[in-house]
Amino acid sequence: MSGTSPTVIRPLRRADREQLQRLVEATGVFSPAEIAIALELIDAVLDKPGQKDYCIAVSDEDGSPVGYYCLGPTPGTSGTYDLYWIAVAPSHHGRGIGSALDAHAEALVRSSGGRLIVAETSSTPRYDATRAFYHRRGYAELSRIRDYYSAGDDLVVLGKYLVPLHGG
Repeated sequence: MSGTSPTVIRPLRRADREQLQRLVEATGVFSPAEIAIALELIDAVLDKPGQKDYCIAVSDEDGSPVGYYCLGPTPGTSGTYDLYWIAVAPSHHGRGIGSALDAHAEALVRSSGGRLIVAETSSTPRYDATRAFYHRRGYAELSRIRDYYSAGDDLVVLGKYLVPLHGG
């Protein structure tokens, strides 16, 4: 796929699991614990097709996943969604796939009456590109909890409002 070709985004298939595991590992960003969590969410979607907690969409090139996102409504809220994962194969960075995945997620949230997407990430340098991606896509830092993941590793909460803030 060239940088000008449209990105095909489709639902998750069972055959994607192994390739998505390799993709998440290849990013070099996620820890083994984070990779295990990503796979747990993939399995939840594959093993319980009727569940409503998570939605996974895959960016497809020639039948193989080159990126994906995992999104779900935040329990106990009205219209807030958590963007749990968005990852693109390093070999496909810079092609607009991440932006297409984020736009797809945003459209899904809007179509479900959602008003806010929240993404949590780390403050460490290995996540600099991730935070920059979110900022380019219109997310703003909503909060930061110091030393959340470990000493010197803050939790950075980013959000994108899809409708005007109440009262403003």
